[in-house]
Amino acid sequence: MIRGIASLHPAYFALVMATGIVSIACRLAGLPLFATPLLWLNTVFFAVLWVLSIVRGVRFPRAMQDDLFHHGRSVGFFTTVAATCVLGSQWLLIGSAWRIAAGLWFAGIVLWAVITYTVFTVLTVKEEKPGLAAGIHGGWLVSVVAAQSVAVLGAQLAPGFGDRAPQALLFCLVMWLGGGMLYIWIISLIFYRYTFFTMEPSDLTPPYWINMGAVAISTLAGALLALAAPSAGVLQQILPFVKGLTIMFWATATWWIPMLIILGAWRHVYRRFPLRYDPLYWGAVFPLGMYTVATVRLSQAVEVPELMGIAHAFVFVAIAAWAATLVGLARALTSTSD
Repeated sequence: MIRGIASLHPAYFALVMATGIVSIACRLAGLPLFATPLLWLNTVFFAVLWVLSIVRGVRFPRAMQDDLFHHGRSVGFFTTVAATCVLGSQWLLIGSAWRIAAGLWFAGIVLWAVITYTVFTVLTVKEEKPGLAAGIHGGWLVSVVAAQSVAVLGAQLAPGFGDRAPQALLFCLVMWLGGGMLYIWIISLIFYRYTFFTMEPSDLTPPYWINMGAVAISTLAGALLALAAPSAGVLQQILPFVKGLTIMFWATATWWIPMLIILGAWRHVYRRFPLRYDPLYWGAVFPLGMYTVATVRLSQAVEVPELMGIAHAFVFVAIAAWAATLVGLARALTSTSD
């Protein structure tokens, strides 16, 4: 148990991200039987992971410091931001608890600011750095997911702020655009690494699905801002731009899906890389649920009901992936206790 806490991956909060978005996807796809139990289960996951993380920080501060200075693991801390805001969206949409969701939003904003400027400052000023091939991977895009998760939750909370709603939506707009720009910077490096450096099956770690998930959540944030445009003058002025950029994000996310399936087949079928549980697989489940939710909201924002068919089919893929990964987690915990 102690050894497990010491080696706890900072990206383990992707468990909360994945569970939360699958719950929301079920709610929007008309499967409420799954949505509410997953809300309570996810609240437990969130609390347990924070307790374990605090214990780790107190008992094993050197291990946490090593993670912070590691180009591969440091970006995992961004999952705490996304997990906090996704859980907030759950409580808002499924639990109808605006105050809880608002509290989680403010916590998410603070976490985003602290983690963003700590992680990127450390990775910038550290003296010893890996090469691009060893240092960059899809997990870096969780920084984008973190920013967009703040925009998503804020856009949904905005009506509850009353006269302050326009200011809240302006803040969310800034987060959305900044997160979108960050995606362009990072995905350019990732795509360059994919196409100009030799790839081994071990290089295609599960978070490469965040290549799609980061633009899926960008789609969701844009769609929610478009839907909220009547409440903010600035959004009304740039509404065509918001909708156009949102559709571009969705098209990019859609483009990634076949590519990621092909790469997965190359990894596990052609190169026969063993498929075993890894906590990073939660970072692959999250994009599947997020694509479902983003497609639902895009359908509403641009008034294209045909897109709902894609969402209704994709939600079952997300549920199956979540269930399979949960079984893997249960087996891993059982084998560890043995």
